[in-house]
Amino acid sequence: MRPEKQSIYNEVGAQLRGGAYVVLADYKGMAVARIEDLRRRLSKVGAQFHVVKNTMLEKHIADAGWGKPGAEDLRGPTAMVTGPGDICEAIKILQAFKQECKMPELKFGILEKRILTSRDVDELGKLPPKSVLHAMLAGTLASPLAGLVGVMQQKVASLLYVLKAAADRKGGVQPQS
Repeated sequence: MRPEKQSIYNEVGAQLRGGAYVVLADYKGMAVARIEDLRRRLSKVGAQFHVVKNTMLEKHIADAGWGKPGAEDLRGPTAMVTGPGDICEAIKILQAFKQECKMPELKFGILEKRILTSRDVDELGKLPPKSVLHAMLAGTLASPLAGLVGVMQQKVASLLYVLKAAADRKGGVQPQS
């Protein structure tokens, strides 16, 4: 392999292995201005948009042992979206851009060293952001504890009412006027 191609091949491999996720899309028909707009939007969540050759992708995926994408997945022009952050945020940006411009078409993704179908990628785009999921989990875990605290406070209050009533009956406590 020529040194230039080897350098590009190594760079694609570093991007595939360095990111937390990879989403592949068909960018056919997108003007350069639209690609730049999409790159700007993706950069806000730390994601990058790169055009890559299908043969390089196929070789890297095979070498990494992540599985085999579908026969149709690596046809036509392919763009790779990678990033260190939350895959859901990047997919939401891609989906919103697709709603506006009718492109790019999502092919498949790679998350935690597994191939995701285009349907899986679409489903991930429907999930709330990671911070919202964390808040939902914290609320779910805190709910039983809050209920327990309420029950315990009620039992202590009931005990105080009983003690006050007993003291009032014996005449030991005079109300203040």
